[in-house]
Amino acid sequence: MIGDPRSAVTRAGTQANARFLAPGFLDEVMGRYAGTRLGRQEIDGELIEERADALWPRAAIEACRVATAPALQRIVVGIDPPGSGRPGADACGIVAAGLSEDGVVYVLEDASVAGLAPAGWAAKAVALYRRLKADCIVAEVNLGGDMVRSVLQQVDANAAVRCVRASRGKWLRAEPIAAMYAQGRVKHVGAGFAALEDEMADFGLDGLSSGRSPDRLDALVWAVTELAERAARPGPRIRGFDDGPLVPAWWRQFTR
Repeated sequence: MIGDPRSAVTRAGTQANARFLAPGFLDEVMGRYAGTRLGRQEIDGELIEERADALWPRAAIEACRVATAPALQRIVVGIDPPGSGRPGADACGIVAAGLSEDGVVYVLEDASVAGLAPAGWAAKAVALYRRLKADCIVAEVNLGGDMVRSVLQQVDANAAVRCVRASRGKWLRAEPIAAMYAQGRVKHVGAGFAALEDEMADFGLDGLSSGRSPDRLDALVWAVTELAERAARPGPRIRGFDDGPLVPAWWRQFTR
């Protein structure tokens, strides 16, 4: 019915009825459900559709939500730079994520912006990098090449920038990340990811149903990929004097 041009669609959120609600009710439901799928439907009056071939089902996205993140060993900011800053061009995807000690990735913030020149989106990315005390910025350079690193380091010459180049299609890059979500290895901290989650739930084999570039999703994939690869790399190992068979039996009596 919504797709029928003869249909007129109107929407009203719960705020429109606030004067008739019990005191404290709005604060309670907003605090609990704002930004979630249920909240967007029941509080904001949105009709959220499900795409059958989406790589991320809505239920799986909701299942990964947590209130806070634990202590994080490493934080990165993923960037998918746009090819142009003109009005109507693709957005610059900017997503921050961190890695916990147990190998779980926590998505911390989606700071994506649209309509900015390179200096503008670079300033936004570096500001997030500084605020979160991130370890590095992971930036795709397929479109901008060396310009991407240059514009970021013009904002902050000391920023650690890791340039990555896509050699596979977006679906192939995103598929292992979707598998990590299904395994419970990626969590979203809070409910401030509506636009990012809409891209995730609308991303199928042929991309987004709108045909636009999934900029936020690309930035997410780069950030999570960097953290997952870091977690898989073996780190330095330290053996104590009283560990294992390398320790002579006579020494153990002094370490008990």
